[in-house]
This record gives sequence, structure tokens and C-alpha cells, in this order.
Amino acid sequence: MSIQAKLLHLQSIQNLLAPYRYLYCVDLEATCDEVDESESPRPLEVVPDQMETIEIGLVVINLETLEIVDEFQRFVRPQIKPTLTDFCIKLTSIQQADVDSTGTYQEVGEELRTFTMRYPNAAWASWGDYDARQLERDAGFAACPSLLEGLPHFNARKWHAGLYDNRPKGLMQTVESLGLVWQGTYHRGINDARNVASIIKEMLG
Repeated sequence: MSIQAKLLHLQSIQNLLAPYRYLYCVDLEATCDEVDESESPRPLEVVPDQMETIEIGLVVINLETLEIVDEFQRFVRPQIKPTLTDFCIKLTSIQQADVDSTGTYQEVGEELRTFTMRYPNAAWASWGDYDARQLERDAGFAACPSLLEGLPHFNARKWHAGLYDNRPKGLMQTVESLGLVWQGTYHRGINDARNVASIIKEMLG
């Protein structure tokens, strides 16, 4: 990619973000299941249409200074499949006790609304579009407004692919390809949100 093309792409991202003062970098973890190769075939305990958020991680970037100014992390108690699968626990490191002792999607949504009132005039971004789809799915299950409803959503993975002229990569691979230091445990909402924020700061800086 030519420097000129890269600058034009960067300018288009900056134009998208120009109306906003804050950007929330968000990552969700959700209930899930997968049959391991060593297992006998069995039905999935959690099918994709039934995945529910069990952790939300959110990091706030001040777009004027590109500084991280705050973060929000909550576990969420699933309603349809309240017992986490062994696969989910192994993948995310989230324990059954973490989700048993926390609020529902609706309750955590109220906490998040209170938090975001401190940072008005915001948009949000995630690594891909999965998180936006998952929030809508959860809202359908809970019959309540989606978390972050009304805020524009941006796909940071597409921004990166456009700026660096390559196929979208996984989150950890992207962090390493940019020469950044990976923070925390992979597939934990707050840690992945911090790493998304790190990538975005690098792209915009």
C-alpha cells in the first residue's frame, strides 16, 4: 500500500470519529461449546443461536488526547444456559462462581448506562462485528434495550485491514504484528478490550 493510500484511509477513519469525544473499545465473552477431537460425537450444550454474554470489557479512549481514561468490566449471569461448559471455562478462564454471583444482562446494562453517562458523545468499536451481533442477541433474550444501543459501532478489524493492506488477523496476531505488547489473558473481555484499545491508539497515533 502506498503511503498516500494509507494516509487517505487514516483520514477517512479520523473523519468517522471526528463527531465524537470518546471511543469505547469493547470485547465480550459468551457462553459456548465445542466438541473436542478426543471426545465422542455429542450434541452441543450451547448452540450459536443461544450464546449469551458472560463478560463485558470496555475501555474508554479520549479521542482528543488518545489517552485511556477509564474502563468497565462486569461478568454477566446467563439465563438460558446458566451452567458454563468445560470448553467455555477452559477458553475464557471465567469460572462458574464468577457468573453465579453477578447481575443479569439487564442489571449489568443499568450499571453500564450509569458508567457511560460520565463519557457522553461517544461511539464504540470492537474487533469485528461479532460483539455488536451478540449484544443484539442478548437484548432479544432479555427483552430489553441492547447495551450501547443508539451509539454508532465501528469495526476496528476492518480499519486495520484497510490501513495495512492485509487480510484481517486475529486480535493477538495483530497486536504482535504491530510490535505491541499483549496485555493479560486472551479471551477475557477486559483484557481483549485493552488490546483493542492499544491497536486503535497505534492506528490513530
